Amino acid sequence: MAGRFDGKVAFVTGGSRGIGKGIVQRFAEEGAKVAIIDVNEEALNETVGEFKEKGFEIFQQVADVVDFEQVESAVKEAHDKFGSIDILVNNAGVIRDNMLFKMTDSDWETVMNVHLKGSFNAARAVQKYMVENKYGRIINISSTSALGNRGQANYATAKAGLQGFTKTLAIELGKFGITANAVAPGFIETEMTKETAARIGISFEDLVKASVDNIPVGRSGKPEDIANAVAFYADENSSFVNGQVLYVAGGPKD
Repeated sequence: MAGRFDGKVAFVTGGSRGIGKGIVQRFAEEGAKVAIIDVNEEALNETVGEFKEKGFEIFQQVADVVDFEQVESAVKEAHDKFGSIDILVNNAGVIRDNMLFKMTDSDWETVMNVHLKGSFNAARAVQKYMVENKYGRIINISSTSALGNRGQANYATAKAGLQGFTKTLAIELGKFGITANAVAPGFIETEMTKETAARIGISFEDLVKASVDNIPVGRSGKPEDIANAVAFYADENSSFVNGQVLYVAGGPKD
């Protein structure tokens, strides 16, 4: 049985853990060849080893999304290896949560650089291949925090910025057969949310329970929930869906 993404090449930033890993798995299971970059070499090697055991075609490179030359080099190598870059998922992210009066310059700049500059770098690197091919899907991972969230002035600002970036790419690149959309996850069980629990001094189980109490569907999100939404945007048949933000949060978000 043919996979939905047979013959397609997906490039995923921060693809070795959490949401990124779930996205890579979805694409690979549905036939795509996948390129992953990550700064965490140990996690990257572990994840790629796991996927290769399953027979998935994976390209890996340790690269920092903040450094354009590293991103450009990884994109070129992936393109040379697989023959195209059809899908980009800007997933790489970090948190440096703190209340405004405690937030440092480093807290602010690190989050802005990874989320915004990183997404800019990756989109800039892939667009020339997509334009030449007259086809592309760019999917940016935003967050419900884009609507504002206590202790996340940096992260909320970056994720809101990504939505503006997404809509602008949609306008500029649409005529080349390239769509740009964003997925905004709510509470998802990942290593990042475990870090949040540790930061605020409660167990992860308690954080999950407190979050679920406010989620209408009565459960927390999993990486595969986000992978489903990403796959919808990446589908060849989604060519008339462009410049949209899909909140995947178990309930409505304003």
